Amino acid sequence: MKAPHNPKTGKQKPGGVKEAIYKNVVGLLAFFLIIILINNIFNGDPTTDSKIVPLNQIVQDIQSDKVSKITTSGSVIEVTYVDGIKKESKKEDQSSLTETLANLGVDKAKLTAIPFEVKNESGFAYWLGTLFPFLLPILFFLFIVWFLTRQMRSQNGAMAFGNSRARMMHPEGQKQKITFADVAGAKEAKHELEEVVDFLKNPKKFSDIGARIPKGILLMGAPGTGKTLLARAVAGEANVSFFSISGSEFVELFVGVGASRVRDMFKVARMSAPAIIFIDEIDAVGRVRGVGMGGGNDEREQTLNQILVEMDGFEPAEAVIVMAATNRPDVLDPALLRPGRFDRRVTVELPDRKDRLEILKVHARNKPLEENTRLETVAERTSGFSGADLHNLMNEAAILAAREGNKKISQHDLIRSIEKVMLGPIRQTFVLTAEEKKLTAYHEAGHAIVSTMLKHSDPVHKVSIISRGRALGYMLKLPTVERKTQSKHEFLDDIAVTLGGYAVEKSIFGDISTGPSNDLQVASALARDMVTKYGMSDAIGPIALLPAGGKTMFGNGVDDKNFSEKTAQLIDSEVEKIMKTAYDRALEIINKHRSALDAIVKELVEKETLEQAEYEEIIKREGISLEK
Repeated sequence: MKAPHNPKTGKQKPGGVKEAIYKNVVGLLAFFLIIILINNIFNGDPTTDSKIVPLNQIVQDIQSDKVSKITTSGSVIEVTYVDGIKKESKKEDQSSLTETLANLGVDKAKLTAIPFEVKNESGFAYWLGTLFPFLLPILFFLFIVWFLTRQMRSQNGAMAFGNSRARMMHPEGQKQKITFADVAGAKEAKHELEEVVDFLKNPKKFSDIGARIPKGILLMGAPGTGKTLLARAVAGEANVSFFSISGSEFVELFVGVGASRVRDMFKVARMSAPAIIFIDEIDAVGRVRGVGMGGGNDEREQTLNQILVEMDGFEPAEAVIVMAATNRPDVLDPALLRPGRFDRRVTVELPDRKDRLEILKVHARNKPLEENTRLETVAERTSGFSGADLHNLMNEAAILAAREGNKKISQHDLIRSIEKVMLGPIRQTFVLTAEEKKLTAYHEAGHAIVSTMLKHSDPVHKVSIISRGRALGYMLKLPTVERKTQSKHEFLDDIAVTLGGYAVEKSIFGDISTGPSNDLQVASALARDMVTKYGMSDAIGPIALLPAGGKTMFGNGVDDKNFSEKTAQLIDSEVEKIMKTAYDRALEIINKHRSALDAIVKELVEKETLEQAEYEEIIKREGISLEK
């Protein structure tokens, strides 16, 4: 919570470390200057040594009637001459001035005629002048000790490793306060979190009836679905302090740092109650303990243990709620998920078409759109996009419009940004030869024609041979109705569509290129999942042979095989059977509708891109019905 972090915004101050070093150096120099100045004051300025004269000279000047006034202060004698010049001399402390001058032979009559002024030296100045030479080394030593201790406790010192790195946002310090109105979609998740907001605003309402709000809330969902945004919205709606930290920030160089940071974070949050602690990517420290794989280590497990202890240590009256986010709930330790800790789990799903439209409207608030722009079309074409993807889409559309000098974002910009987010930018310097262009056109047309003819496949929206990202071309098919589940027939049709390009190359060109390599990987993985995970093989039956998520070692997947070698051979046989059947179906469609395939390729080579209307016009012209 200390510098260089800003406690109001939670952001790191730019140049905070350099500024701290600069202040320390300036402070040290100022201290030395003050010491030198004080030393000069008490020991006299060396530049005034020329005004100090011996007493013999003072005696001669009194005898010559050159002195108009004499002032004494302790042992110091200040003589003012007739012409205004002032000189100083010194006498013994034990004797008076008149006695000293008389002993030196000054005429008493002339001495009586000169006015005398005696200034009594104050006790403080006397003792300070006496003790300062002895105190100076002690003060200097104490300052050096304080300075070194301060450096060790600074934010970059080893003593501060145990301090919490959580970024705190005060309710009144947020520049752009996030509320549920700023979070489109996720209706079920927001409904679950509204109870948390109500508890933070009015905890007595729940305690009076004996209800206890969950201590921990786990937000689960795919990356980019808005888990962090929802946590900030809860804090904004409840108007409470918000502490945000990533799971990876707990563990660093020294042993015990993670546990110390957890203690410090919870301590500060309790002092700021009501408050919300948000731990992003909690699977970084919350993985299952004791497995010895998947990144297990003692320091991470100590951090997890401290989190568990702190959550158990909450008193019912403490209005502190812990929220966490992860996209891997399957790897979390069971102790985190038991009642009393993260006992409420909120799943944040990918948005459907209606939610995508609302999200697009939120991200279009500060962007000028042309009058004919239809966000509904964009929402239809972005099936499977998360909230972060849609934000990126709108930003890319604005960049495309600005790059071309337009003042408003057009529908064309939005459509192009969809393809850019999905596949990458256009590779304008990548030029295909005439033979490669023809091969790519047949490959993509093969995908399209197979997708059109299969009953359970989605309609084709676009076919293009313009290179984007790593793809030489692409065929875009989108569902008419968004499904949460998929059937065996739909999987089989998807595999056949995926093998459409492979079948075209082998059938028409009599050879195979590297183009279908990714298609083969996708189709093979889907076929193996059908057999081992979904129970969609008649030969093996309704058995899940592989877990939903495998372990990782050295960057590679390591699956627990709970079956024999005989079963493994059967799995391979079933996968081969599915792939062979799908290939035969795709090849049959291509041979049957060769004329339509050639017509699509001809248009593709000329125009490079066919939209849905243009593609369907060619299909209808070749006598193919779009009714399935």
